[in-house]
Amino acid sequence: MSVLDVSPVIPVVVLEEAESAVQLARALVDGGVPIIEITLRTPAALEAVRAVAAEVPDILLGVGTVVSPADVQRAVRAGAGFLVAPGTTPTLLKATGDIGIPLLPGVSTVSEVLTALEHGISELKFFPAQQCGGAPFLAALRSPLPQVRFCPTGGISAANALDYLALSNVGCVGGSWLTPTDAVRRRDFARIQALAAEAAALRRRAR
Repeated sequence: MSVLDVSPVIPVVVLEEAESAVQLARALVDGGVPIIEITLRTPAALEAVRAVAAEVPDILLGVGTVVSPADVQRAVRAGAGFLVAPGTTPTLLKATGDIGIPLLPGVSTVSEVLTALEHGISELKFFPAQQCGGAPFLAALRSPLPQVRFCPTGGISAANALDYLALSNVGCVGGSWLTPTDAVRRRDFARIQALAAEAAALRRRAR
């Protein structure tokens, strides 16, 4: 199954400490969202990835904010099941070409989409989505680039997710609203599970 088809929302998670990562991942799974993107934005990120990889086998584990070949290697060694990058460069595409797990490279222009296609990648992160034309931009790409599918991320919330999910070239969206900072800090996993359950229902509402 494609990464884009696992859930209507990929939770984008920033963890300041790794101790809550396993319970957070289990709350997402229990809510019907068996996928997570842990971003490499904090010193605790890789430890959190290792913990989830070891203890939550029923979640598809992604590592995001991958910006260099070194990030690629660290993420793979920690147990990443897929990688997410904020942009697309030849160096990054080369570094991920033979690792055997999916990469969602970030794009915000048609030329970047074409660069990814030249490297055999047709499932992409559209980032930052709201600031780069939003759903109307992606709608305009459906005719000239029907083979490409997107996971828009950046400025996406429960309020506008359906605008994207209604598009035929959008497989899912990425967002941080499933794991609010205050809920993560207080370890309010019941709230996270409830938000995941709401997100899991978005696919039905988009049809």
